Amino acid sequence: MKFLDLARVHIRSGSGGNGCASFRREKYIEFGGPDGGDGGRGGDVWAEAVDGLNTLIDFRYQQHFFAQNGRPGQGRQKTGASGDDIVLRVPVGTEILDEDEETVIADLTEVGQRVLLARGGNGGFGNLHFKTATNQAPRRANSGQPGVERTIWLRLKVIADAGLLGLPNAGKSTFLAATSNARPKIADYPFTTLHPNLGVVGIDGVEFVIADIPGLIEGAHEGHGLGDRFLGHVERCAVLLHLVDATSDDVAGDCRTIIHELEAYGGHLADKPRVTVLNKIDALDEDERHEKRAELEAETGQRVLMMSGVSREGVAEVLRALRAEIDEDRLRHGDMDEEDAPWRP
Repeated sequence: MKFLDLARVHIRSGSGGNGCASFRREKYIEFGGPDGGDGGRGGDVWAEAVDGLNTLIDFRYQQHFFAQNGRPGQGRQKTGASGDDIVLRVPVGTEILDEDEETVIADLTEVGQRVLLARGGNGGFGNLHFKTATNQAPRRANSGQPGVERTIWLRLKVIADAGLLGLPNAGKSTFLAATSNARPKIADYPFTTLHPNLGVVGIDGVEFVIADIPGLIEGAHEGHGLGDRFLGHVERCAVLLHLVDATSDDVAGDCRTIIHELEAYGGHLADKPRVTVLNKIDALDEDERHEKRAELEAETGQRVLMMSGVSREGVAEVLRALRAEIDEDRLRHGDMDEEDAPWRP
């Protein structure tokens, strides 16, 4: 299934039904009076976060969603039927934006969350509604209110506990494949990752989700490479894992490039807890490892871990560092007693 994280959708709520202007006409009833019913209410447009979806690909093939109109009122005091609502089923983590792509309408982060996007129009009053003591035969009826038509944007931001950052070929996909059952594409050329990948990793009896996004290059915030739009998928993460290629000639410069792109992206992404790791150390000897580690620590001002996704050296230490930064309520404990474990189908 193709991954799609941005979709433009046109929605319209149902219009209300018209009221009816009718009079009772029966044999032997001389003054039947007005009996026109009200029109039915138009259907609403809702968005709901559901389980089991991880892409917006369904909105590639259908972009228009129209709720049903209300039925008009009828004689004999019959109220028209209300129109059916329509529900947009979206993955958990979907952000709903206005047409300007900036104003956030809703952010659906939990299964079952619903938000009203367009309210249906009210039905018009029939002439029975206007009957009074001084106006016992009104001949007026109201038209139903029109529905609301608008254009919205759906933007998916995957739900993950930790996010991977780095230049292309920094070893992000290799690390994800080495620590989880995910099988991202791995090759010796840049930009092998074209869409985010999720993997569940386990360490010391707990599990958490890691998101791998396409690599960033200098000027990504200006549209260079694949751009920085994919950074939205790590906005919800509790911690960022920054991988730096140890075989690079300038590890400090590579690190500086990623930090600059985070700051240019905004949204407090650069302020998130970050674990910096010198990756691919299996290609270096002991002296080169310590030299580049010291260079990277001088650049970041924090402790730098060393790891190799291929040989698995230092992987457990990196996972423990990530676990320490993730909130306890995000972790899924796998060593709990069977009686205390949550029910699963």
